Amino acid sequence: MKGKNKKRSNTKTGIESIRQYIREQVKIRGIEHLSDILKEAKDSYSEEIQKYGKDVEQSWKPFKGNLLEEIILEAILDEVDKLGLKVIRGKDLEKRKEDTLGECLGNVKRSIVVDYGEFGMHLPDADLIIYDPRYCKAVAIISSKASLRERIAQTGYWRIKLKSSPATRNVKVFFITLDEDGDLVVKKPTKKSRAIAEVDTDGTFVITLREIQESGKVKMIDKLLDALKDLLV
Repeated sequence: MKGKNKKRSNTKTGIESIRQYIREQVKIRGIEHLSDILKEAKDSYSEEIQKYGKDVEQSWKPFKGNLLEEIILEAILDEVDKLGLKVIRGKDLEKRKEDTLGECLGNVKRSIVVDYGEFGMHLPDADLIIYDPRYCKAVAIISSKASLRERIAQTGYWRIKLKSSPATRNVKVFFITLDEDGDLVVKKPTKKSRAIAEVDTDGTFVITLREIQESGKVKMIDKLLDALKDLLV
């Protein structure tokens, strides 16, 4: 048993080192290099995770997703603070009980809840929630995925639900992606994922070194700051 626990501990330490390496490389090379940095780190990750007897692909996917969320949070945190706004992870807001949130976060949670009538009130799926601490209301939710196909339709659905109620219609819904499938590169002929991004999001931002055909809704990640500033208007 001791040997197994030691092996597990060593694997966790190795994975954490890889996580830190990726984050450091993003700071050095820029967030637009994230796809390449992840590809470079995958071999080391595979070696570590196999020591624990786990399937590489099944464990890599959530690892990459959680890391993407962390990197985006780090990238926008200072700018959000400068604008007088705050950000919280969606899973933190959803999992915490009402009596542990405090009055302000409790109001933030209620400001994005979707009413399903007899089937209850439910929060939209969101990785990050940006809110105004002066009024304790959400101003935007952000979803992120390496590939659009994994969540863009879901993001579009939640925007439609939020826009359908006077209480939530002003909450912006943003999507951030690495666009590893290249669905956003060309505006026309339009792929299904790009069509959803254009019509059913308030903004989709791409982390990539590739050149994409930008539009009013689909833009490179460096345009996200402008979208955050618009939240104050």
